[in-house]
Amino acid sequence: MAINLQKGQKISLSKESGGVLSKVVMGLGWDAKKASVGLLKGMFGGGSSSAIDLDASCVLFNEQNVVVDTVYFGQLKSRDGSIVHTGDNRTGDGDGDDEQIVVDLDKIPESVKSLVFTVSSYTGQTFDTVENAYCRIVDNSNKNEIARYTLSAQGSHTAQIMTKLYRHNGEWKMHAIGENGTGRTIADMLPQIVVHL
Repeated sequence: MAINLQKGQKISLSKESGGVLSKVVMGLGWDAKKASVGLLKGMFGGGSSSAIDLDASCVLFNEQNVVVDTVYFGQLKSRDGSIVHTGDNRTGDGDGDDEQIVVDLDKIPESVKSLVFTVSSYTGQTFDTVENAYCRIVDNSNKNEIARYTLSAQGSHTAQIMTKLYRHNGEWKMHAIGENGTGRTIADMLPQIVVHL
């Protein structure tokens, strides 16, 4: 059964999954908040939600907290091939994960100490216009959900530093960060991310 993470909580992926993990999927989902409408607008087709293009990204850091690589909509695969973004969802429409990043833990170079996952509003809307946002980590071999972190924080921010996977004593751990940020792209967010390493 998946664990529901609280902000700041840290877990061991192998302990929570009940065994050694080799490949995991970081799934991110969200919905555009439905706009409230008056009677006339409702009669004439108003009230639909506007598309929100949130972008999931993963930044790889070494022991010195220097960026090794970045995986995002503009580079869907890490240079070493260990991390693959499955593609950009520009609306948040549909059920389940809107974007997924597949992480082959066995292929991540030893020089990489941590992976930080973020989500940012490329279209510039704030998180006041977003609902049902979450990130979850899934065992790719059996599709079992290991952990989920629900983002209840709505506000005037345009980005969120969601979670970090990091090596500790030879195993991978997960840290639910959940810090609000600003910026439309991962490049905008890098100074804010480094603070949480």
